Amino acid sequence: MSVSRFLAGFVVGGAIGAIAGILLAPKSGEETRKLLADTAQEMAERADKTAKQIKVKADDAVSEIQKKGDEIKDKLQDLISKQKAAKNETEETDNNE
Repeated sequence: MSVSRFLAGFVVGGAIGAIAGILLAPKSGEETRKLLADTAQEMAERADKTAKQIKVKADDAVSEIQKKGDEIKDKLQDLISKQKAAKNETEETDNNE
């Protein structure tokens, strides 16, 4: 399941639950409208907070992957250099014989 689908489900589920609770509660129209507006604002804030947390975690994961990729690249370059040096040394030894 992708992060965006999870986030969308989270927001929609929370909104549906909040709206159902408000509409089923015995209150006047004005109170209900205010409660709906307040709840919508709260849900938007929660969704924003959740999205920011997911972004931070994703950014951290990407940074870690880049770091590991750089480490692997450096090790491969070092290994290639050693292999070339060993090959050159072997060729020089063969040429001297």
